[in-house]
Amino acid sequence: MTNTKVKEKIGRSAFTAAAILCIIAVVAIFAFLIVKSVPAFGKIGILQFMFGDNWSPDRLDSYESPLSGYYGIFTMIVGTVAATVGALLIGGVIGYFTAVFLVFFCPEKLKRVLASVINLLAGIPSVVYGFFGVVFLLPLLALFAPNNGTGLLATSIILGVMILPTVVSLSRTSLEAVPRAYYEGAVALGATHTQAVFKTVVPAARSGITASLVLGIGRALGETMAVVMVAGNSPAYPHSLFNSFRVLTANIVMEMGYAGEVQEGALVATGVVLLFFIFLVNVVFGAVSNRAVKTSAKPKKERKTSLAGVRIREFFGNIAYKLKAPYIGRAAAIVAGCFTGLALLFVVGFIFVKGVPHLIGNGYLVFGKFEFGGSRITIFPAIVTTLMTVALSLLIAVPIGVMTAIFLNEYARKGNVFVRIVRGAIDVLSGVPSIVYGLFGMITFVKLFGGSSSILSGSLTVSIMLLPTIVRSTEESLKSVADSLREGSLALGAGKMRTIFKVVLPSALSGILSAILLSMGRVVSESAPFLYTMGSVISATPHSYTDSGATLAVALYRLAGEGWHINEAYATAVVLIVLVLALNLLAEWVAARLNKKLTGDKK
Repeated sequence: MTNTKVKEKIGRSAFTAAAILCIIAVVAIFAFLIVKSVPAFGKIGILQFMFGDNWSPDRLDSYESPLSGYYGIFTMIVGTVAATVGALLIGGVIGYFTAVFLVFFCPEKLKRVLASVINLLAGIPSVVYGFFGVVFLLPLLALFAPNNGTGLLATSIILGVMILPTVVSLSRTSLEAVPRAYYEGAVALGATHTQAVFKTVVPAARSGITASLVLGIGRALGETMAVVMVAGNSPAYPHSLFNSFRVLTANIVMEMGYAGEVQEGALVATGVVLLFFIFLVNVVFGAVSNRAVKTSAKPKKERKTSLAGVRIREFFGNIAYKLKAPYIGRAAAIVAGCFTGLALLFVVGFIFVKGVPHLIGNGYLVFGKFEFGGSRITIFPAIVTTLMTVALSLLIAVPIGVMTAIFLNEYARKGNVFVRIVRGAIDVLSGVPSIVYGLFGMITFVKLFGGSSSILSGSLTVSIMLLPTIVRSTEESLKSVADSLREGSLALGAGKMRTIFKVVLPSALSGILSAILLSMGRVVSESAPFLYTMGSVISATPHSYTDSGATLAVALYRLAGEGWHINEAYATAVVLIVLVLALNLLAEWVAARLNKKLTGDKK
């Protein structure tokens, strides 16, 4: 009995320690970035830094001498807002109507295909979207643009397509969660199918739709590599659809590699501004979403509506009636659904048509040995680097994430302050942009291991990024395990630890494996966190985790950016897409098979 109690205490302490590590990670990210940026804020001046519109840094500037350069980021703040709004107008609107089409107007057989297409869109790495923008979208826009096509329009289109899966998936979930009685009641009162959808069901799901737009905004604000490849990156205002401009994330990537003392501090400060900017947007939209939920939950008699509000609603209601808005919405939903399906087919199809012949006809590209000074390109070192990074990052993140989920679901008490702090830390980690993780890794892990980029530094950085995915997926899987299984195990004399490891975790294995596979895809897809923690040069095959190296995504960015190896870039993009999509499909297959096994479904 004593031995069992000791094991229980050790297990609980280990699970609690894992949860504390999540809190430490959040505190460390904020602390290190703020400490690193404070001298720059003091030297430049916060107001000058935030509202100055001249970014002309001098890499020789130091904190001990007067400044020669200028460090104002207001043009980039405006550029970031403009790109996000553009992405929301494209991806948010199309995503919303696509979700409506999927739930209410899509034939059943086509629904499964389109849902799979949307999942595939979510799995395509951002650097592939950027590469598609470089090789297809920019030349197309250049046919009528005054420049080479770079600018706000290209950026908005690429970001809009990238946020589509997020908006569609969450909006669809919200629409499907509306009670069927709402729709049936509207039809019983004489409404057509289309009128019931847009007049009754969609308003009831507005809080979830708002939440999907919030996450889409967060994705657009934090995106780095795709924007770098199509925006043009001049530190200027986006005063037209086709002039070169720069966003906050791109500013960090473009200049960190050769930054001087003050310039490096200013770039870290840019990351701090970006971080707080994203959190501010999430808080504002979260408040709007919560208000929508509370308002919709109240009976109509309890809702306070001013006379002006009633007249405004009547005015727009009359316009909508005359224009037959629900039927326009149905047409828009059908068009949006077709656009979403074609978007994936076109992006993937274009790259495959261009890349597969070069991949098949050039075996050296994938399997060749790297030669210093050689003229032939090989991505074999990048493949090895990617696999090494995946292995180490999962080895770190999976145990911590699973133990944190166990603590939250099996040990935590509702309303506990510590539990709320842990959940808040997980939410914060999920909202941190990837380039900010890269900054944190550069100023902590890189310096900790001698100041040189290494696979170890990159793996430690990305392992923190994986924690929210693993924790949330594992916790949801643990919640799906019936309490009767736990009660039965305890009733037979098993302790809590034995019940968790012998009953609960095996029953939740499908969700845990899916989280691991999705995390593998996340590591393969990422590029921004690795640029200044792991290295960005395609070099010899690494032999240890202290070596530097470029992952497949970083290799694609370099090959596409140089412009001399476009054919190799096409082939690399094919390898990257196949690898990531295979991992996502495998995650879905594993989850489906294990769920059937656990539920006893033999079909």
